[in-house]
Amino acid sequence: MHTENDVNNNILTDSFGRRIDYVRLSVTDQCDLRCFYCLPKGYKPTSDPAHWLCFDEIVRVIASFARLGVKHVRITGGEPLLRKNLPELMQCLNSIPGIEDLSLSTNAVRLGKLAAQLKQAGVSRINVSLDSLQPNRFRQITGGKLEKILNGLQVAKSVGIHPIKINMLVMKGVNDDEVFDMVAYCIKHNFTLRFIETMPMGATGQLASTYYINLATIKKRLSRRYSLLPSVMAGGGPARYVRIAGTDTMIGFITPISQHFCDTCNRVRLSVDGSIYLCLGQNDVVPLRYLLRSGISNSELTQQIYDAIQRKPLKHNFAESHQQVVRFMAHTGG
Repeated sequence: MHTENDVNNNILTDSFGRRIDYVRLSVTDQCDLRCFYCLPKGYKPTSDPAHWLCFDEIVRVIASFARLGVKHVRITGGEPLLRKNLPELMQCLNSIPGIEDLSLSTNAVRLGKLAAQLKQAGVSRINVSLDSLQPNRFRQITGGKLEKILNGLQVAKSVGIHPIKINMLVMKGVNDDEVFDMVAYCIKHNFTLRFIETMPMGATGQLASTYYINLATIKKRLSRRYSLLPSVMAGGGPARYVRIAGTDTMIGFITPISQHFCDTCNRVRLSVDGSIYLCLGQNDVVPLRYLLRSGISNSELTQQIYDAIQRKPLKHNFAESHQQVVRFMAHTGG
């Protein structure tokens, strides 16, 4: 068992000595886009909302994580802005002692309507998935309308949410010809840009893997046009950053395949149904919902979380087995 000293000193490390201080919290497995690399055509959510953690249960779990030293919480989905009364949850999470950084990942379809409420609720920064600046191509990739996303970004900027990070999944033959356009867009609007490699997760991951590009080639391409200066940026994620000389624009590279960051992994995922996923590229899972609804005490809950973290694997096995993970990202949490 963990000791009282562990809790008092806010220490949560796994069996490999990695400090775990970041939880990615999914609040829904539903989404209002249908990105072909994430969800299969015709996909309909199968989970029962009755099995979703309610706000009180979510707060209990995150408070237990906080007692063990977690400082960063990112709200994800599916698309988190589909969860009813989300700003109310954000306010509750923001008031938990020990939580220092509350952020949100979104597709921005509904961001224009909710940005002001999110800012008021304590959201410190957002990540927005944006794979193309071409309306027709964006529709082909996501099934949605680009203008809604661009409008949502401008509203978020206008209400003072900062930084705003654009996440672009770079896909060979799909959108890799837009790399420079996306850089120019982010320079113009003072957004941070992060390029992401595709990951082979399940059937859709198999499809996405055919579009894989090693981001080292993208970085080399950029370096021919820009002077890229090594840099760092606050946040709990795995991106490696450079800054474009002569600007404040930061570019991050998230490389789960070509340069995995497993040795420094500091995060776990909590799904909407109360399951802790210990690794994105493994099937290790610890369910909490039944325990929460069976009267578990706060101290017992904290113990369960501590014990779960000790099961966190050393690394993912994407390279060894493309069939390692068969679930969708919408089920796991982004």
